[in-house]
Amino acid sequence: MTKKMTGGQAAVEALRAEGTSHVFGLIGSATMEMFDALYDAEDINFIGVHDERTGTHMADGFARMSGEAGVILAGQNGPGVTNLVTGLAQARAAYSPVVAIGGALASGHRYRDAFQEVDQDALFRPVTKKTWTATGADRVPEMFREAFREAMAPRRGPVMLNLPRDVLAAEAEYEPLQTRDQYRPYVAPGAAPQAVAQAADMLSKARQPVIIAGGGIKNTDGAGPCLSLAEALNCPVVTSPGHGDALPFDHPLNAGQMGPRGNIVASRLVKEADVILALGTRVGFNATFYSYDNINRDAQIIHVELEPTAIGRYFPAALGVLADAPTAATQIREAVERINDRAVADAWTEGFKSERAAYLAKRDAEAQVDAMPIHPSGLFKTLRDVMPRDAAVTMDAGTLCLQATDALNYYHPRSLFTPLDFGLVGFSFAAGLGVKLAAPDRPVISLMGDGGFGMTVSELSTAVDYGINTVTVVMNNRCWGAEKAYQRDFFGERYIGANISSPPFDKLAELYGAKGYKATTLDEMAQAIEDALDCGKPAVIDTDVDPAALYSFRRDSFKHRGG
Repeated sequence: MTKKMTGGQAAVEALRAEGTSHVFGLIGSATMEMFDALYDAEDINFIGVHDERTGTHMADGFARMSGEAGVILAGQNGPGVTNLVTGLAQARAAYSPVVAIGGALASGHRYRDAFQEVDQDALFRPVTKKTWTATGADRVPEMFREAFREAMAPRRGPVMLNLPRDVLAAEAEYEPLQTRDQYRPYVAPGAAPQAVAQAADMLSKARQPVIIAGGGIKNTDGAGPCLSLAEALNCPVVTSPGHGDALPFDHPLNAGQMGPRGNIVASRLVKEADVILALGTRVGFNATFYSYDNINRDAQIIHVELEPTAIGRYFPAALGVLADAPTAATQIREAVERINDRAVADAWTEGFKSERAAYLAKRDAEAQVDAMPIHPSGLFKTLRDVMPRDAAVTMDAGTLCLQATDALNYYHPRSLFTPLDFGLVGFSFAAGLGVKLAAPDRPVISLMGDGGFGMTVSELSTAVDYGINTVTVVMNNRCWGAEKAYQRDFFGERYIGANISSPPFDKLAELYGAKGYKATTLDEMAQAIEDALDCGKPAVIDTDVDPAALYSFRRDSFKHRGG
């Protein structure tokens, strides 16, 4: 039986067929038919945001935590949709499946310099997997199916679907809509048997093997297969930057995050390994800076990836394996045979375990817990001590959050959410709101600098209005820390634009109807975290952090200055 609906009603029915539970958005006149249909959709929670950019970060966080597509609706063409650009560029860098829906001009008004006209297709092509415009009301369900299929297909990423006013207003007869299980069933592809046998042989013969676990392990809940293989080989595992939660922190073979922004133990393993199994990672910029300073030039790399163009792209692969990472790990585990002559490899792993234990003990012992104002090392130790084991943590870019990435402990997959390669300031708080909606029973703690929180503070209204109770820790050093560090280290302390001022964020939170805390000591911070998690409201902790505790992470960028 067919059903007569407007394009706007069909759009909402298409979301329902996808099992969509939340839509983030900002109302606009271009999509009124769709908003009116959402009014009747009691099974879809609409979260009204204050800025389309931060709404996109919420959809991004929701997608990464849930494993499903996050949906953002920019109700207005022109300025409403242009605000999505930064958020979608961020989602693309993180391979996050965000479905962006934008209002668009009436079809008859295009190319006439109409009010709020911009070429939305051209604008979004560089920052999405696919961008297109619906051509008629009768094709709305088809194009929504294409949007979700494209966003969720490996490698995942954001898409942009523009909906002209006349398309949403027009009526059409529709066949019953297909559900997602009917039109995009998916079975993870395994590795070819020959590749499995070769990988197993290389790993069994390795004297100093290491596994790199990336997003292809984290985002598929693949810790079990990865660690089962590691245990069979008695082989250490490092995680790629931003994916320190891919494996439980306390597993004895977990070395933590590698690379220039990781820890010295994990980084050494990759620099000295003779065989590297890269599982679901590009071995890209954040992991290596594309430099053999951060990976052994002589290592044989077994590169397992779902994206064929990623295999061997930055470093030559001795063996490229086109497969789902945890599936391939299981296959290799079944093929691996422990041989008697493993003394060298076992000694390599035992040495790593001792070094890792010493590193963690030193990290705690050397944390500056009495410094005033608070030193980042002391703050991170306090967070390690008081954060619940199941906490999800979101972070911005910037010097303090980069220092924090490998300084906290993650015990569950999908516990760490960062901007990854896009390096975005202003991501964390909004993303945390999306993470919390995807996992309401888990505590969510968002770390930000004062600059980044100032960019996005208006979403406190969203948090309060919809009861999204996250805890945001504002590490307040009154500056743009990363850039100030570069000015200090490479430009003779010629500071310009580096220092900023902000209102008391704890008091500002109270004005929004949230709960605010001020912490000037680590004891106050520990108590504030516990109170904030129990307060039943969105909470903001404003803490003073030493403005001199800055670190230049991208020293490679300023080698020309002799620093």
